[in-house]
Amino acid sequence: MIIEESNLSELAKVLEIERKRQKLSREEAASVCGVSASFIRDAESAPQNCSLGKLVRLIHGLGLSLDLMGLPQAQVLGQHPARAIGRPDFGVSDDRIVTAQGEPS
Repeated sequence: MIIEESNLSELAKVLEIERKRQKLSREEAASVCGVSASFIRDAESAPQNCSLGKLVRLIHGLGLSLDLMGLPQAQVLGQHPARAIGRPDFGVSDDRIVTAQGEPS
């Protein structure tokens, strides 16, 4: 499922269907997922109003996964995006200016 703002209601339905498939009440799912039962109610009705962190907890707690696609591999591993695509990076690191070669200025 590709998640976009326009289809968040589909995400809500998927979460509800999966919870019910596992025969979990909202209270049981909340206990397993580390969120409140009222959060699950909100996620199943209006996920656009829910925090991403709690949505991820709910998704993982139900045994589902959420994948972010389209990022260069180096960025996924924590490297700065400019370096990931081979461009020089001039930025602030550890409160000092560094050049593309990593030498302090």
